[in-house]
Amino acid sequence: MLDWTDRHCRYLYRLMSKHTVLYTEMVTTGAILHGKGNYLAYNEQEHPLVLQLGGSDVHAMTECAKIAEQHGYDEVNINVGCPSDRVQNGRFGACLMAEPELVAECVASMQNATNIPVTVKSRIGIDDLDSYEFLQQFLTTVSAAGCQHFIVHARKAWLSGLSPKQNRDIPPLDYHRVYQLKRDFSQLAISINGGISSYAQTHEHLQYIDGVMIGREIYQNPYLLAHADNEIWQADVEVKTRQKLINEMASYIDQHVASGGRAWHVARHMLGLCNGLAGAKQFRRYLSENANGKNVGGEVLQQAFAKVLQLNPEVESI
Repeated sequence: MLDWTDRHCRYLYRLMSKHTVLYTEMVTTGAILHGKGNYLAYNEQEHPLVLQLGGSDVHAMTECAKIAEQHGYDEVNINVGCPSDRVQNGRFGACLMAEPELVAECVASMQNATNIPVTVKSRIGIDDLDSYEFLQQFLTTVSAAGCQHFIVHARKAWLSGLSPKQNRDIPPLDYHRVYQLKRDFSQLAISINGGISSYAQTHEHLQYIDGVMIGREIYQNPYLLAHADNEIWQADVEVKTRQKLINEMASYIDQHVASGGRAWHVARHMLGLCNGLAGAKQFRRYLSENANGKNVGGEVLQQAFAKVLQLNPEVESI
């Protein structure tokens, strides 16, 4: 979710669900240790919050885990699943599946240096290293170092020949391989990721594994998350309407602009908020055309949402 799930995006998500665990976009050790920006900034409301970390140098990974703990993150997740070229060139992401001992060394060192969990997100395999035995050995090695939770994208990754976008769609999904992991590693928490787009699918997966991670579908259709607390945690809470979210995010944009930011930094994550409603196209277009100006504040959300309200008489329920 590089360049997607930044702190503004996560703030929107937290307004819709109190219980969903939120993950940052992948942040590299180099950005944290040597970057000029504050790559670990977040809003206090975002907890529970996990830092997804990219790297392979044991010392750097350990230092970043310590920094994450100092910043108040609830967990650090090592990304061993991203297949992009820039990730491979940095020797982290999915290519690390070929080096389970190195991943294990990172886990052990990070766990010894902090008091927060260190987890791993991986694929089911890479290139020709895609047998179940390979995946089983990867989990055996890394879990022995102290990792107790694995999030597994149920596709293998082709590190050459496919783009990152193609790697999200072309390699076939194999959910049953992840289910088998849970049967063989019953002592571990196993979560599943990849191609999941509904609560019906989520409930089906939860019959076999411990957790479900949804990425692209939530980003493209964020209002799905408004039902998560009731659907998954049976919280029996009132679902926020889109109008209430617009009002809250308009105030958030005003605060962001007052601190020197731009409305578009926030609004870009809201383009899909009205998907499925009449006027959704007009909502997206209005934000895209008007939210990037220098003197634009939260009113741009209200103006865009007015396009939707004109076509939906049931305003209180949307």
